[in-house]
Amino acid sequence: MLALGLASNSWNCQALKPREAAAPGMAFWNLDETAWNASLCTNAPHYSADWCASGSTSVVDQLHQPLGGNNMPRFGGIASMMRLPVIDNPSTLDVGFIGIPLDTGTSNRSGTRFGPRQIRCESVLLRPYNMATRAAPFDALRIADLGDVAINPYNLLDSVARIERAFTPIVEAGCRTITLGGDHTVTLPILRALRKRHGPIGLIHIDAHADVNDTMFGEKIAHGTTFRRAVEEELIDPHRVVQIGLRGTGYTAEDFDWCRQQGFQVVQVEECWGRSLVPLMDEVRTRIGSGPAYFSLDIDGIDPAFAPGTGTPEIGGLTVPQTLEIIRGAWGMNLIGADVVEVSPPYDPQGTTALLAANLAYELLCVMPGVPRRD
Repeated sequence: MLALGLASNSWNCQALKPREAAAPGMAFWNLDETAWNASLCTNAPHYSADWCASGSTSVVDQLHQPLGGNNMPRFGGIASMMRLPVIDNPSTLDVGFIGIPLDTGTSNRSGTRFGPRQIRCESVLLRPYNMATRAAPFDALRIADLGDVAINPYNLLDSVARIERAFTPIVEAGCRTITLGGDHTVTLPILRALRKRHGPIGLIHIDAHADVNDTMFGEKIAHGTTFRRAVEEELIDPHRVVQIGLRGTGYTAEDFDWCRQQGFQVVQVEECWGRSLVPLMDEVRTRIGSGPAYFSLDIDGIDPAFAPGTGTPEIGGLTVPQTLEIIRGAWGMNLIGADVVEVSPPYDPQGTTALLAANLAYELLCVMPGVPRRD
């Protein structure tokens, strides 16, 4: 992708020079920083006047802002996540959105390779402040779009290796990620990268499926085996894992029992019907504790009435308000990353599923450590 969060065709293109990205496997363009900063101050309303006036030659200290609809119409500009700048150096960021356009791990309907692009397109409607929680992520954290991981569309195992290689330097730089999927296979290499720095971590997992198959068609790596591999490789602490929204039909009546036997808390969707999930999240916060934790959100955890664009839909799912209660209930946890996966745009031509995913990714941003809430 052309890794620019730009809003005008008048940009100083002389500032751009192709280069190898700071994170292996990532696709970016580099820049001559002095020329780039001059272009930012001339053309980009999301860079502050104070910063431009300071004569700074570095974007490291800049708090990036989403490009506003009064500066560039929502249907215009480059569709990065929330129309933020696209930056290739994770050490300059506190949180980075990153896409993984993968669907070679799917078992039914493909199309999640188009998920990151469509989520970004729908994210142009998002604004900086959360009117419900009064969270103000862009007032305190350096946030930008890190672009996409260059997966191998012809080889799933190589793609998994590429994802781990791309995420390892991002994690080491201390940049938290919010990943736009891509099928649920992508979470495994992300967890592998996180373990190198954090050890086994806690997990909040919204999904219609447990994703703990031993194999799928004889293969150990697929979107339905992710969390069994995570247990086997000690990427997660089973006693700090909560799965919410599981449902549907199974191959045996005991399909979800393997999770419980490992120590997971399993909240099947029937326990959620017709009630607020705020009390549940009080329990979840106690279980997860203060240690590092990851939030993985499969869009099929939400009922297909709200999210039809996915590969393995199951009826009777979570509502959107319940999902918001779960995410907002993670406020105060030590989240070190998150993902929104399994968005398949071809099965939702209206874009509703991707619009929902974009909003949920923003909500996950709003509960990251260090995000203030305005009085």
